[in-house]
Amino acid sequence: MTQYIARRLITLIPVLLGVSIVVFSLIRLIPGDPVIIMLGEKARVEDIERVREEMGFNRPVYVQYAEWMAKVLRGDLGKSIINHTPVMDELKSRLAATIEMIVAGMIIGAIVGISIGILSALKRNSWLDVASMFGALLGVSMPIFWLALILIYALAVNRRIFPPSARLDVDLMVNRRTGFMLIDTLLMGDGKLFLNALWHLFLPSVVLSTVLMPILARLTRASMLEVLQQDYVRTAHAKGLRNNVVVIRHALKNALLPIVTVLGLQLGGLLGGALLTETIFSWPGMGLWTYRAIQGRDYPIVQGAVLVSATIYVVVNLLVDISYAYLDPRIRYS
Repeated sequence: MTQYIARRLITLIPVLLGVSIVVFSLIRLIPGDPVIIMLGEKARVEDIERVREEMGFNRPVYVQYAEWMAKVLRGDLGKSIINHTPVMDELKSRLAATIEMIVAGMIIGAIVGISIGILSALKRNSWLDVASMFGALLGVSMPIFWLALILIYALAVNRRIFPPSARLDVDLMVNRRTGFMLIDTLLMGDGKLFLNALWHLFLPSVVLSTVLMPILARLTRASMLEVLQQDYVRTAHAKGLRNNVVVIRHALKNALLPIVTVLGLQLGGLLGGALLTETIFSWPGMGLWTYRAIQGRDYPIVQGAVLVSATIYVVVNLLVDISYAYLDPRIRYS
């Protein structure tokens, strides 16, 4: 196992290197000059050239990339072109907000999606099964930004049940320790603040969970139907075990392998969905931050955000691969 993890960690290096090259190249193909955006279209040519020289934009691309990678290896992602703040400092404050929303979305999507899949498998070809699979198909087809706008109008603007944006009411203050609003409010021991943060988190995380929920529902149904036909399940029933024990302890445990795989692979979809969700809900996370940086051609922010997102994605997939050995004892890594 140790050798396998070491080999996988080594293979992450060329993957992340390739990601850095691609994002560094593609961001420079976007139309627009960040210097002109920063100084304005009426700026003098000599001022534009002076700022371009100060920021190194007049050097060859490969030289700029080498200098940027040298800083990245030292933990320095550069400074924002627009506001001149270190990218790493802004990243720390915004990454926690995105992780909080993604984790909440994954929990909601996993609980609801797996539950629907189990019920559909147990009630195969019933009206519940047909309705669940139709709902899953509708969920896969529904654009996340459209669902977000509909829910904001129905539950935030029209009914005023949920807040339409932000992580906390504007008149409330939290002592930032971890950056995770739910954890920080719990550390303060203030139940009202915790419920307020949870209430703000609920609607964006529900919208984001729809990226994962329908896929898990369909996959869980298919996997459970296959497992329920196995001999050991029939043996468990023949021994007189309760149906709940057979389904949860025997069938679901052996059906989890493809489900865990999809959970890891769908992290990329959640990161992409977070950009749209945060933009619509004005959620102060990495997605909204990256979106505004793309609009402003702020190269260091876009490069740093994409590189961190890619690192999170490949590390989570490594953890998923390692978890196989614990879910299925027959799997051995050599």
